[in-house]
Amino acid sequence: MSKPSRCRAVQTQVALLLLLLVAASLLQAGDAASGFCAGKCAVRCGRSRAKRGACMKYCGLCCEECACVPTGRSGSRDECPCYRDMLTAGPRKRPKCP
Repeated sequence: MSKPSRCRAVQTQVALLLLLLVAASLLQAGDAASGFCAGKCAVRCGRSRAKRGACMKYCGLCCEECACVPTGRSGSRDECPCYRDMLTAGPRKRPKCP
Protein backbone atom coordinates (compact mmCIF):
# COMPACT_ATOMS: atom_id res chain seq x y z
CA MET A 1 0.00 0.00 0.00
CA SER A 2 1.40 3.40 -0.94
CA LYS A 3 1.59 6.31 1.44
CA PRO A 4 -1.29 8.41 -0.12
CA SER A 5 -3.74 5.49 -0.11
CA ARG A 6 -2.85 4.67 3.51
CA CYS A 7 -3.48 8.31 4.45
CA ARG A 8 -6.85 8.24 2.69
CA ALA A 9 -7.82 5.05 4.56
CA VAL A 10 -6.96 6.67 7.89
CA GLN A 11 -8.94 9.79 6.97
CA THR A 12 -11.95 7.66 6.07
CA GLN A 13 -11.74 5.79 9.37
CA VAL A 14 -11.49 9.04 11.34
CA ALA A 15 -14.48 10.49 9.46
CA LEU A 16 -16.58 7.38 10.21
CA LEU A 17 -15.59 7.50 13.87
CA LEU A 18 -16.62 11.16 14.12
CA LEU A 19 -19.92 10.41 12.39
CA LEU A 20 -20.65 7.63 14.90
CA LEU A 21 -19.83 9.92 17.83
CA VAL A 22 -22.17 12.63 16.54
CA ALA A 23 -24.96 10.10 15.96
CA ALA A 24 -24.55 8.67 19.47
CA SER A 25 -24.67 12.11 21.08
CA LEU A 26 -27.87 12.96 19.19
CA LEU A 27 -29.52 9.75 20.38
CA GLN A 28 -28.61 10.51 23.99
CA ALA A 29 -30.04 14.02 23.67
CA GLY A 30 -33.33 12.53 22.43
CA ASP A 31 -33.43 10.10 25.34
CA ALA A 32 -32.82 12.92 27.79
CA ALA A 33 -35.63 14.96 26.26
CA SER A 34 -38.13 12.10 26.56
CA GLY A 35 -37.02 11.52 30.16
CA PHE A 36 -37.53 15.21 30.86
CA CYS A 37 -41.06 15.09 29.45
CA ALA A 38 -41.97 11.86 31.24
CA GLY A 39 -40.89 13.25 34.61
CA LYS A 40 -42.59 16.61 34.17
CA CYS A 41 -45.79 15.00 32.85
CA ALA A 42 -45.90 12.51 35.74
CA VAL A 43 -46.00 15.47 38.12
CA ARG A 44 -48.48 17.37 35.94
CA CYS A 45 -50.87 14.43 35.60
CA GLY A 46 -50.65 13.61 39.30
CA ARG A 47 -52.61 10.76 40.81
CA SER A 48 -55.81 10.81 38.75
CA ARG A 49 -55.96 7.16 37.70
CA ALA A 50 -59.10 7.49 35.59
CA LYS A 51 -57.59 9.96 33.14
CA ARG A 52 -53.87 9.40 33.74
CA GLY A 53 -53.26 7.56 30.45
CA ALA A 54 -54.83 10.29 28.34
CA CYS A 55 -53.18 12.99 30.42
CA MET A 56 -49.71 11.44 30.00
CA LYS A 57 -50.26 10.97 26.26
CA TYR A 58 -51.29 14.56 25.55
CA CYS A 59 -48.86 16.06 28.04
CA GLY A 60 -46.04 14.13 26.34
CA LEU A 61 -47.09 15.33 22.89
CA CYS A 62 -47.30 18.92 24.09
CA CYS A 63 -43.98 18.69 25.92
CA GLU A 64 -42.20 17.35 22.83
CA GLU A 65 -43.65 20.18 20.75
CA CYS A 66 -43.07 22.97 23.27
CA ALA A 67 -40.06 21.65 25.23
CA CYS A 68 -41.70 22.71 28.50
CA VAL A 69 -44.46 21.71 30.90
CA PRO A 70 -46.03 24.06 33.48
CA THR A 71 -45.26 23.18 37.09
CA GLY A 72 -47.86 21.68 39.39
CA ARG A 73 -50.92 19.57 38.69
CA SER A 74 -53.10 22.31 37.25
CA GLY A 75 -52.98 25.98 36.49
CA SER A 76 -49.71 27.86 35.96
CA ARG A 77 -50.19 27.63 32.19
CA ASP A 78 -48.62 31.06 31.71
CA GLU A 79 -45.22 29.53 32.51
CA CYS A 80 -45.28 27.86 29.09
CA PRO A 81 -47.17 29.90 26.45
CA CYS A 82 -46.70 27.29 23.71
CA TYR A 83 -48.22 24.61 25.97
CA ARG A 84 -51.05 26.97 26.95
CA ASP A 85 -51.90 28.00 23.37
CA MET A 86 -52.10 24.53 21.74
CA LEU A 87 -55.73 23.84 20.80
CA THR A 88 -57.64 20.82 19.53
CA ALA A 89 -58.66 20.59 15.88
CA GLY A 90 -62.25 21.04 14.78
CA PRO A 91 -64.89 23.71 15.15
CA ARG A 92 -64.81 23.72 18.95
CA LYS A 93 -61.28 24.75 19.91
CA ARG A 94 -60.34 23.50 23.37
CA PRO A 95 -56.99 23.39 25.15
CA LYS A 96 -55.08 20.35 23.92
CA CYS A 97 -52.56 20.14 26.73
CA PRO A 98 -53.58 19.04 30.24
